[in-house]
Amino acid sequence: MDILSSRIILRPANYEQTLVFYRDALGLAIAREYPGGTVFFAGQSLLEVAGHHRGDDAPAGFAGALWLQVRHVGNAIADLAERGIEIDRLPQREPWGLLEAWVHDPDGVPIVLVEVPSEHPLRHGSPGSGG
Repeated sequence: MDILSSRIILRPANYEQTLVFYRDALGLAIAREYPGGTVFFAGQSLLEVAGHHRGDDAPAGFAGALWLQVRHVGNAIADLAERGIEIDRLPQREPWGLLEAWVHDPDGVPIVLVEVPSEHPLRHGSPGSGG
């Protein structure tokens, strides 16, 4: 199987509220829009907020998390706090060496904001570097 591209698709309970969160609060740039949906650039990935096909029996919550790398996690958290975004966890260094802070979107989807320190193996392309 050849994977040519990928994206994360969210089917929020409130499309407009989630659109405003990702577009205005997080400041993600729009890759494209279509009737009932918006696709955002999210680093090397795409994030699609779809206002269709969410069934009434859709499970609550999201079992995973969105992992968004930022240049400086402290600055990112300060900016989000100024925009009124609730901070779930302030930045801290994890055992695997990354600096991580946590927020969530209007549906409670966890968002991990990650800073990769200059000495971390991810900066040097070492195989098996975790996080």
